[in-house]
Amino acid sequence: MKTTALRLLGLLILLLLGLCLRPALAQTVTVAADGSGDFRTIQEAINSLPATADRPRTVRINNGTYREKVFIDGKANLVLRGQSERGVVLTYAQARDQWLCGPDAKAGDWGVATLNLRNSPDITLENLSIVNSYGFDAAGDVTIDCPTAADGHKTVRKTGHQMALRALPGATRIIARHCTFQALGGDTVSPWDTEAGAYYFKDCTMEGGVDFYCPRGWAYAEDCRFICHNREAAIWHDGSGSRDSKTVLRHCTFSGDDGFKLGRFHREAQFYLIDCRFAKNMADADIYQAASGPGPKQWGRRVYYAGCHRRGGNYAWMKDNLATAEGSPKPKDLTPAWTFGGRWNPLTGLVTTALAVPIKEK
Repeated sequence: MKTTALRLLGLLILLLLGLCLRPALAQTVTVAADGSGDFRTIQEAINSLPATADRPRTVRINNGTYREKVFIDGKANLVLRGQSERGVVLTYAQARDQWLCGPDAKAGDWGVATLNLRNSPDITLENLSIVNSYGFDAAGDVTIDCPTAADGHKTVRKTGHQMALRALPGATRIIARHCTFQALGGDTVSPWDTEAGAYYFKDCTMEGGVDFYCPRGWAYAEDCRFICHNREAAIWHDGSGSRDSKTVLRHCTFSGDDGFKLGRFHREAQFYLIDCRFAKNMADADIYQAASGPGPKQWGRRVYYAGCHRRGGNYAWMKDNLATAEGSPKPKDLTPAWTFGGRWNPLTGLVTTALAVPIKEK
């Protein structure tokens, strides 16, 4: 009897020790617009979480339309996970020029987008639609009072810059899976950290005007759909912070208004397009250097294609030229881990280098 009691006591002690040593479970909060969750708004849910954690915290968002502008500032290891991509819509209407003429103009682009991030590494977005609806809602161009303009007025264009996602320096290692980003104007998806930016997009739809997908630093997009409503350029890259910076697009499709151009760059840039598909109505125009901007100074033109095809026949410029890239990589070599130089693998979560993040503006 005594032996049995001692055994039971020993088992109880081991159980209690196991519970004490067990890592804390990731925190999860639920957002529901109808009040059935922990919070009614996404911002309230984010604000409820501590700044840091040793593992991801999850904001679970039930289907619904959330008409709010969201800020993630100084929060690390955070997941925003929607119930379904089409069912969860985060939407706000504001043109960039409106914002820069308003009372918060001194903040620059901090707050210009529907979803704003800074100083917040390791943010994951899943099953969400993030929309800046200004261009879709506006009847046309308007002139507004603008204290920051030379003559006190500014014309806000229906198709001007409108950001759905804006990530300032410090918001690196961003992952977006099964998400839709929409605007009618330019710079829809703007992850901007030239020195330390690392961004991964999987099975996402991105829609907008000129340069509507415009990462700085390192970016990898696979199985994504790009829809362009401007004839200047769909995609853009700034790789001026490092010779190794690059944007890789794999198994992506491009469509849009008649005569849309594929892409351009104003600064040092490096593009890799692998097994991409282009609509028949895309212009016969290679990714080009824009006339404005400082332009490439050291590393020359670096635009590479492999296995890309246009419906209705390929243009001459999209022929395979990957062998001319530095190191002559093969298509199979262009993995996310390769793209981020081994510092980060978004498929495994491995981080080998903590990146410093000096702040710079566009």
